[in-house]
Amino acid sequence: MRPIRQVFAVARKDLAIELRTKESLNAAGAFAIAILLLFSFAFDPDSEQTHRMAGGLLWLVFTFAGALVFNRGFARELPNECLDALLSSPLSAPSLLIGKALANFVMLIAVEIVSLIVFGIFYNVQWLNRPWELAALCVLATWGIAILGAVFGALTVNLRLRELMLPVIIYPLLIPLLIAAIELTNTLLSNQPLTPDQLLWGRVLVVFDIVFTSLAFALAETILVN
Repeated sequence: MRPIRQVFAVARKDLAIELRTKESLNAAGAFAIAILLLFSFAFDPDSEQTHRMAGGLLWLVFTFAGALVFNRGFARELPNECLDALLSSPLSAPSLLIGKALANFVMLIAVEIVSLIVFGIFYNVQWLNRPWELAALCVLATWGIAILGAVFGALTVNLRLRELMLPVIIYPLLIPLLIAAIELTNTLLSNQPLTPDQLLWGRVLVVFDIVFTSLAFALAETILVN
């Protein structure tokens, strides 16, 4: 149970700092709302074509907004050598990495909820038709984005151009996850039944999460020390 407590302690610390400063949430939320608002003027919100591309628009917004969250995850530990202090403490490296990912996950979910509300208003999309399935999809896809962001956020934290390098590295790796999330989101938003072929995309999300979470556990020591 100790590693689990350590994970939640790290996540609680990051979330408490974020609630006090609101640096990442304000930036990511403002970015997501601005992009959704701009696209509502660029496309006809009531057209069938806009509804067909709704899933792609949402997940691109979520992913780009996530980069603003990931960049702060480890960067806030650099002043006063806080990261070195964390690594020197009894806190295990996997607990630190997974705790950071959990904090990223919670912040991304908050941004997604606000974005979905704005999306429903501007694009006249009834996203509450399948709430539980959409919630499960968001949890699976967002955890994959969060764990990948935490891993590469740790790897790039000491780079001068980390704000540029982090998105360049993680976006290509997120392609299978984003394709799966977009396909499923389009189906759910159009209130159509999920076919066996589309359920395969759900398995892609599960496998993606398992693979990268396992890699984070196995390579946490190497990632954080380097």
